[in-house]
Amino acid sequence: MGSCWVRLILLLLGVLVLPAIVECRVRHYKFNVVMKNMTRLCSTKPIVTVNGKFPGPTLYAREGDTVLVKVANHVKYNVTIHWHGVRQLRTGWADGPAYITQCPIQTGQSFVYNFTITGQRGTLLWHAHIQWLRATLHGAIVILPKRGVPYPFPKPNKEFVIILAEWWKSDTEAVINEAMSSGLAPNVSDAHTINGHPGSVSACPSEGSYTLPVESGKTYLLRIVNAALNEELFFKIAQHDLTVVEVDATYVKPFQTDAILITPGQTTNVLVTTDRNSGKYLITASTFMETPIVAIDNVTATATVHYSGTLASTPTMLTKPPPQNASSVANRFNDALRSLNSKKYPAMVPKTVDHNLFFTVGLGVNPCPTCTAAAANLSRVVAAVNNVTFVMPSIALLQAHFFNISGVFTTDFPGNPPTPFNYTGSPANMQTTNGTKVYRLPYNATVQLVLQDTGVIAPETHPIHLHGFNFFIVGRGLGNYNPKKDPKKFNLVDPVERNTLGVPSGGWTAIRFRADNPGVWFMHCHLEIHTSWGLKMAFLVDNGKRPSQTLLPPPSDLPQC
Repeated sequence: MGSCWVRLILLLLGVLVLPAIVECRVRHYKFNVVMKNMTRLCSTKPIVTVNGKFPGPTLYAREGDTVLVKVANHVKYNVTIHWHGVRQLRTGWADGPAYITQCPIQTGQSFVYNFTITGQRGTLLWHAHIQWLRATLHGAIVILPKRGVPYPFPKPNKEFVIILAEWWKSDTEAVINEAMSSGLAPNVSDAHTINGHPGSVSACPSEGSYTLPVESGKTYLLRIVNAALNEELFFKIAQHDLTVVEVDATYVKPFQTDAILITPGQTTNVLVTTDRNSGKYLITASTFMETPIVAIDNVTATATVHYSGTLASTPTMLTKPPPQNASSVANRFNDALRSLNSKKYPAMVPKTVDHNLFFTVGLGVNPCPTCTAAAANLSRVVAAVNNVTFVMPSIALLQAHFFNISGVFTTDFPGNPPTPFNYTGSPANMQTTNGTKVYRLPYNATVQLVLQDTGVIAPETHPIHLHGFNFFIVGRGLGNYNPKKDPKKFNLVDPVERNTLGVPSGGWTAIRFRADNPGVWFMHCHLEIHTSWGLKMAFLVDNGKRPSQTLLPPPSDLPQC
């Protein structure tokens, strides 16, 4: 990591002006993607890592910094890295999803991701964006405010990054490959982890846990990241309230809660005041799932808040995680989120709408003569947006768009369901269509998008991530969206601003955003199995009229397919 300080001596009309100090910082990182043997749950296996670490290294920067990350691939798998939540204004080549904005970095090759962090500060994450490699190939991004700019909340005494994830004893690439060949759902993970450790589990009593060291009478900022592949999680600390101050690198009106809900791809910053004299207090990360027929990993990850001066033999104060299907806890948390909407950090919600879109998100069943599982009955589970199961191309969509390569994708993605039905019911036809389709938007167009869960196979929550943009969640509800009644209840004043949202099981979520970033931008479910099954699409945003509204040309080292 490097930095430069440039002293500019300005001459105006031949008069010497006092020297002005301008901060010009370029952050350099080297990510070596290597295999590393790791032991968890009393079992050792090789995993894909960055620099041999699990979780991977935290990337630190300040608002306004330029970041250059050289990713060198030393493993047998193709690799890409996505900088989840970074806007990538005009730098879509650095966004990272394989075959969307770039071809993968092949074994023995490298690529420098080059982007500037503009107008953002807070916690985000980076992760692999190809196959299931992000199970172990992930880490946090911490964007500090510009120098001299304070947090809009009390300054903490110290900060900690807390990464929640999943752990499989098996090779995750083998897990998804088996699922795709069989036509059925994959095996669930064997444990959850907090900063790489499951904590005490009955299957491995000697398993270690993460310890959060604190002092009494202090305030700590926890930067919590959900890097799990397939599960939404509750996070809780025994006998300590959490004050939520930020989500997805956007400030919110602070509120207190005893538990937070965090979906895969989301981040949440909370303040914790250590108002106990001493002791050890349990931290839990547990699954949230409302759909009974969906298999989940029900092993709760644990860690410990350890007050200084507390004896190791002191019993840990316990807490009970929310029930697995605690919809009321999840809804109460989501309903409490509001943008800070201050003079310095206003909520720039589009008040008018140029494109009014309605997308169904859910599962389906398609014929599969080659599927091996007898239970699949020569069919496979798929997923779709507006009944289109996305087919990955063999060349990146952004390259095809920039170089006018025909035959890679079409621009006829439907703005509404092709065949309306009772979305939360059980339709007779569960088949989907296949295609590599994008929805085209003119530069600076305003978009309202309603995402509706379906009851095909079963209703289920969907954490949807939109690359290249932040959006405002203006409304959400259960049942089928009513276009006449529901918009009357939209919050257009201080809705929460995010990059990843949770569509409720059997319900809908409405968002608004401005298409002010030219390029091709992926939108998909952040449950990795749903992405593998095809619950994904892309927006193509045209260039604007000015050079500052135009996609930059690709870098010279962009990987080739």
